[in-house]
Amino acid sequence: MLTALSSPIVPVFPLGAHVDDSGARFAVASTSADAVEVCLVEEDLTERRVELTERTFGVWHGHVPGVRPGQRYGYRVHGPYRPWEGHRSNPHKILVDPYATRITGRVTDLCAARGWVDDPMTGPASTVDSLGSVPLSVIDVASSSPLPPRPDVPWSETVITELHVKGFTKLHPEVPVEQRGTYLGLAHPAVVAHLQRIGVTAVELLPVCASASEPSLVERGAVNYWGYSTLGFLAPHAGYAATPGEETTEFRTMVDTLHAAGIEVILDFVPNHTCEGGVGGMTLSYRGLDARSYYSLGGAGHDNDITGTGNTLDAGSPTVIRLVCDAMRHWVTRYGVDGFRIDLASVLGRPHSGPFDPHSSLLTAIAVDPILSTTKLIAEPWDATGEGYRVGGFGVAWSEWNGRYRDAVRDFFRGHGHIAELASRVTGSSDIYGLSGRRPWASVNFVTAHDGFTLRDLVTYERKHNDANGEQNRDGTDDNRSQNFGVEGESTSPVVRARRRSAARAMLATLLLSIGTPMIVAGDERWRTQGGNNNAYCLDDETTWVDWSPDRLDPSAAEAMTAFTARLTAIRRYSPDLHRDVFLRDEDVRWWNPGGRLMEPGDWHDGHARALGLLTGEWLFLLNGDGGARPCVLPGTAALRPVLDTTREDGCPPADRVLRGGSTITLPPHSLLLFRRIPAAPQ
Repeated sequence: MLTALSSPIVPVFPLGAHVDDSGARFAVASTSADAVEVCLVEEDLTERRVELTERTFGVWHGHVPGVRPGQRYGYRVHGPYRPWEGHRSNPHKILVDPYATRITGRVTDLCAARGWVDDPMTGPASTVDSLGSVPLSVIDVASSSPLPPRPDVPWSETVITELHVKGFTKLHPEVPVEQRGTYLGLAHPAVVAHLQRIGVTAVELLPVCASASEPSLVERGAVNYWGYSTLGFLAPHAGYAATPGEETTEFRTMVDTLHAAGIEVILDFVPNHTCEGGVGGMTLSYRGLDARSYYSLGGAGHDNDITGTGNTLDAGSPTVIRLVCDAMRHWVTRYGVDGFRIDLASVLGRPHSGPFDPHSSLLTAIAVDPILSTTKLIAEPWDATGEGYRVGGFGVAWSEWNGRYRDAVRDFFRGHGHIAELASRVTGSSDIYGLSGRRPWASVNFVTAHDGFTLRDLVTYERKHNDANGEQNRDGTDDNRSQNFGVEGESTSPVVRARRRSAARAMLATLLLSIGTPMIVAGDERWRTQGGNNNAYCLDDETTWVDWSPDRLDPSAAEAMTAFTARLTAIRRYSPDLHRDVFLRDEDVRWWNPGGRLMEPGDWHDGHARALGLLTGEWLFLLNGDGGARPCVLPGTAALRPVLDTTREDGCPPADRVLRGGSTITLPPHSLLLFRRIPAAPQ
């Protein structure tokens, strides 16, 4: 049934659906539409269509009396269908509101979700109605209770763990069964206590915006488990609610609980593409509303694809700039979110998929926003193209995932790479971030991340094993920079397992004791494996869930690695030298050649050097990336007390005796030794 609005003109902004005493106001952007209907959908899928008759600034808006919270709705757009020009209006497709704060349902019929027949460019528009086969928007009302204060942890004191809301607690034995894998599961006291124990100050959540699996996954009955396939940028993903329909309330509870424990919440936010896929994909929202305003399009109406996903949101479009900033602001003001890690952030600096500009409209709009500028902003400084690789290229408001740090540490501890590169990375990467006026914490250091091997797999596999993904092992990177210590896969040899754990501890220690902002992956401290899968984005099973039970081969390994991680973060926390707010000056650091002297210029060009010493403040670090032991003469300027030995399960040195400067010790293979310098007593 179609009803035309006759009410007085109502405000254009804010966009989305907003209830008042007499009904609800709707506003949706579409510059290409000839007419827009808001469709009110009941549980039995009966539908009441109401035409939005007002159009201002390219926004269709109007007020519908009697509408209350909980109402399901969507939009139908009438307008041109000329795919070769990028116009794909199709009123047979009910569309999710880009500003929906709740979204329900999933794609159950790919044919119904497609806006085309036979061919996406030359075929006719589909006349199959998608209602009942695709997600719908739901009117929701925010809590009226004020947000508690945010922890506001200084950047220099921040330690991040990247985790998946579902995967982290799905198998946790202390979490009630009905809360496992949910927002409330992450807020459970046992889970919070674990996060506090390992010393993290922030959780970086893999995408929690409402998502839908891409067409290729829907076709084979798989899901996008990671969630990098956004459908709604303002709506929490409904699948992580313990009680269906309560995702907004439970998400707020999770954030408040973590904040009460002093832990910040950073969202992995994906404003570079959507779940609709390329032109051969689905019409769920943006494509049907106004493809030319939302997407970067190339010749003949085809999608530009600099994200590797089939489509790219156009960072130069005012519609996209407004949506991204409004969505990010929504997460901060409604839920108290503390920051964002922007997925493929280089896309945001490439309006119309052109050259990268760190001062692009969208990046600038985020950086200068009075609310967003007070949060932690982290860029993933690359996209799917060579032009997009921009490590160090973002503006002063941004921290960045430092991919060069990851590569340098991995290379060093497998006996490759160059000590000069390692030295720059572990001291904060001033060569990358210093010239732009940023601080050491702008370098978000990591060795592992969600995409790639886990820490355990990094020392267990030299090749990816992604067959379970259903893509003939073609997906995922081949540049793993890993080592398997002579055996591909798990080994029953105690010697091999011990060598692997020792190398893993050395990399973890290097990460958590380097200058910069460390990021670990949740589950690495539990010695988690994915069986060599380095791209488990579509596996929602035990492969990707953190196993909280004792390991079959090494029953004590998980607890030992957890205790080791906690020891590292405690050392970092209590030493200002290890979480510096400014870069080291030349006089703040001395580099030590294990042969018994300060490093000389020629030493930095020795391509075979595999050991290095660093003296800074009260600390001496000795690193050996070689597979063999080697002697090391200790600096003679001070007595040295052993603090950390990564060859030991718990990290505790075998003896607590003070060593004299000038004495010779043995650096074990793949190790980091840490000493506290004890100044000589005055004469």
